[in-house]
Amino acid sequence: MIDRQKIIADIEKLQNISEQTLPANGSWPQSVHKFDEDSLDALRTALAAGRPLLLRGEPGTGKSQLARAVAYALDRLFVYQVIDAHTESQDLLWRFDAVARLAEAQTLQGQQLDTVDRKKLLDCKKFISPGVIWWALDWKTAEDTYDKSQYQLIKPERPNAEWQPGQGSVLLIDEIDKANLELPNGLLEILGNNAVTIPWLDTPIGGGEHLPPLVIITTNEERELPAAFVRRCLVLHLDLPKEDDAFINLMIDRAQLHFKEACSEDIYRSAAKLLLRERERARDKSLTHLPGQAEYLDMLRAIVVLGKNDPQQHVAMLNTISKYTMRKYPQMLTD
Repeated sequence: MIDRQKIIADIEKLQNISEQTLPANGSWPQSVHKFDEDSLDALRTALAAGRPLLLRGEPGTGKSQLARAVAYALDRLFVYQVIDAHTESQDLLWRFDAVARLAEAQTLQGQQLDTVDRKKLLDCKKFISPGVIWWALDWKTAEDTYDKSQYQLIKPERPNAEWQPGQGSVLLIDEIDKANLELPNGLLEILGNNAVTIPWLDTPIGGGEHLPPLVIITTNEERELPAAFVRRCLVLHLDLPKEDDAFINLMIDRAQLHFKEACSEDIYRSAAKLLLRERERARDKSLTHLPGQAEYLDMLRAIVVLGKNDPQQHVAMLNTISKYTMRKYPQMLTD
């Protein structure tokens, strides 16, 4: 049986958290994430319902970081894959090195081996590498397969030395809208059952007493997702505030979270107002991709480094740096 008490304990952890420090992990930089109540409600609901959480919203609203933050908050394994146009659903389960197996078979042709030895040397399990879903569903079989295979692509980092597989995982499938329609359709049964059969293993992985991973999927809305797939998910819309004052206050709050007192609040406010104007200009020019929180933080990061703690330089640099961080399309270069 699934450990329901563990799920309830994780839900309760999310009752009393406001922000989470995120250490550097692989290509992910050190950061801080501030939870809002909508996100926490959605995460608690996803844990309780055992359903994936689909995050919709424009780039730079913190969709990917939310997944990483909740993994650290719950002391769960964080496993992720960024999707591209070439990713197939099977890639999320395993990769098979057919070329290496063929080369091994050709090498063995001239050797005097009995059938049993030849089968052992060409055992398919020696040429597979677990994908992110396999790691998230069943760490033990994934690790065992990985250690015995000569085709080792990636092994996720444990969140800490004390982490055990029973503590569960958070699986991030990032930018799923970049894939073709076969990928989300191929995930329907897996995400519904929290289990899958691997051809080379005797028993399915996941399911049963295994704690289901908290699956978080992001989309930037570049392509419509299949209706059947969306129905299997809970959905959280991460939208920036529509009202100017709320938008500016949110940006200031994010800046202070990331940069503390490296700049004055006046600089954070001026930068937020500048971002607001650039977003309006982008809308007037019918652009679908608006500058957002990511560009705002990039601009401030450059100012903090280049301004050398000089408030006067900070003011002078705002308009100059904004040209490179906010105006990313030719239409934005003309009035």
